[in-house]
Amino acid sequence: MKILVSLVSLIALLLVVLPGPLHKFGIIDLGTAFTGFKYGVYAGVAALVLLILQFLFMRKTVTIGSALMAIVFSAIAIALPLSMMNKGKSVPPIHDISTDLVNPPEFVAIAPLRADSPNQAEYDGVETAEQQRAAYPELKTLNYSQPKTELMTAAEQAAKNLGWEIVNIDASKGIIEATDTTTWFGFKDDVIVRVNDKGDERLIDIRSKSRVGASDLGKNAERIHTFIKELNAVLY
Repeated sequence: MKILVSLVSLIALLLVVLPGPLHKFGIIDLGTAFTGFKYGVYAGVAALVLLILQFLFMRKTVTIGSALMAIVFSAIAIALPLSMMNKGKSVPPIHDISTDLVNPPEFVAIAPLRADSPNQAEYDGVETAEQQRAAYPELKTLNYSQPKTELMTAAEQAAKNLGWEIVNIDASKGIIEATDTTTWFGFKDDVIVRVNDKGDERLIDIRSKSRVGASDLGKNAERIHTFIKELNAVLY
C-alpha cells in the first residue's frame, strides 16, 4: 500500500509539473498539457484518499517520510491547477493590454511573427478595452520630462534587464518591440513600447499581448507593471 500511495502521488505531481516543459519544447500541444493538469488533480485526490485508507486499515505500513512525500506531492498537484483556475476567474478573459486604449501602439516588426498565432497582432477592440478599464484602471499613459532619446535608451535597457528579446528599435517612430517568453510553458507574449513628444513632456505607452490563449491570467497587466517599475529604476 505504501508503494501504491507513493506511486500515485508521484504520478499526480508529474502530470502537473511536466506538461509545461513538454509543451515548451513542442512535445505535446496545449490541449494535452491542460488535460494533464486535470488528471493530475484527480490523481492527487486519489493519492490522499489512499493515504487515509492506509492510515485507517494498514497503519503499521505508514512511515513519516512516505506519508509526507505523498501529502506534499498531492498538495502541489491539486493546488497548482486550482490556483490557476481561481486566477482565471479573478481577471477578465482578455489577452491584449495597453496603457492607451484609444490609440494602442501597433506592432510593426512583430506583426509577421504572429502571422500563424491564434491571436493576431491587431488590437482586440472596444470590448477588450472596456474589460481592461474595469479590471486595471491604474494602467494609463505615463508622463516623463526626460528627453526622448534618454527614455528610448532607458526603455531598451529595462526590457533587456527583464530578459525580453528585442525585436525592433525604431528611434524615428519612438518604438521598441520585444518578445517575452514565459518560463514554465514557454508562451511567447509580445510587447511594444511607444515614446511620443507632447510639448515639454514625453508620453510613454506600453502594450503587451499574448500569442495564444483567450485569457492571459493577468500576465500581460503584470508584465506592464513590472516594466514600469524597471523603467523607473533605470531612470532614477
